[in-house]
Amino acid sequence: MKAVHFGAGNIGRGFVGLLLHEAGYEVVFSDVADALITSLQQADSYTVRTVGATPGEVVVDGFSAINSTQDPQAVTEAIASADVVTTAVGANILKFVAPNIAAGIAARPEGAPRVAVMACENAINATDLLEQEIRANYQGDDLDSKALFANTAVDRIVPVQAPDAGIDVTVEDFYEWAVERPPFDGQEPEIPGVTWVDDLGPYIERKLFTVNTGHATAAWHGWAAGHATIADSVADEAVQEKVRAVLKETSALLVAKHGFAPETQQAYAEKCLGRFANPYLPDPVERVGRSPLRKLSRHDRIISPAAELAERGLPTDALMGALAAALAFTPEGDPEVESLQEILRSQDAEEATRAITGLESDHPLFAAVKERVAARQADL
Repeated sequence: MKAVHFGAGNIGRGFVGLLLHEAGYEVVFSDVADALITSLQQADSYTVRTVGATPGEVVVDGFSAINSTQDPQAVTEAIASADVVTTAVGANILKFVAPNIAAGIAARPEGAPRVAVMACENAINATDLLEQEIRANYQGDDLDSKALFANTAVDRIVPVQAPDAGIDVTVEDFYEWAVERPPFDGQEPEIPGVTWVDDLGPYIERKLFTVNTGHATAAWHGWAAGHATIADSVADEAVQEKVRAVLKETSALLVAKHGFAPETQQAYAEKCLGRFANPYLPDPVERVGRSPLRKLSRHDRIISPAAELAERGLPTDALMGALAAALAFTPEGDPEVESLQEILRSQDAEEATRAITGLESDHPLFAAVKERVAARQADL
């Protein structure tokens, strides 16, 4: 069995690639980072270390690596004989890997089993986005007979790695990889560690509105309090209380919208808080809080749940507090931080609210967001 994985970074090597390796796949990593690909090509193996309550080590071997910029034909040939294609490149990069995937699918022989394409990104229905780009680049009318597309929800915290780590990766001991079952028509591949679900939507939103929302909230409030890491931030009772308040609001939405049992969602939220507090994951607040414009956009971790709560007449005060902290998050070296602050300086509160969040002026959340935007502008 063969799997082609786009994105040989820490998530690719320490999560998706690892699970595919443990399932018995020959893993082919594809990336554009010259030094990383060269290191993988020169290595016989790398080690994934897990830290937390159940620490351990796994040696990953039997892989290969291709520089997709320098050798696109090799990528095409790999996909032509692969059983699975996965990505962990970032949702905004999917459009750039789609042409390679389209070419590889087109090169598959007639009658071969369909290759399963799964985007493992921090985005809702990322595979749908990838499929759209692949279809736009596909030459021929036989795509549906050669490939299937399944959305996934992935969850594993991978902190900043030690400078001397090389291609070894340190990850937390918790992970979740949920994949929608229907596209496989009862022929799901054997990948231990995957949770097959009939309806992926609730799992995607549970993860995004609990893990991602809570993580970002801890980062922004933690940075404001002068903390260096997420673990330090949630050890601060004042910051932890703000994170708990946010998770109380998002949990109320998840229970109301998807029917999760309140005690089940509460246990999940507590598990996430425990993961944030893991002292073996020295995750800098600046890394977790970066890209605030993306994270404050209409369908991401703050505005999306807050908007739905407002539409239901439920409280959003803690989420608006996280928004306010994000507006005041100004570490150096992040282009999105600079762009966000320029919007706040150059536009009035109403224009800035629309530009940052994508909300329309008549939305029930708009006034609350505008109030926080105006307060930040008064401080500039």
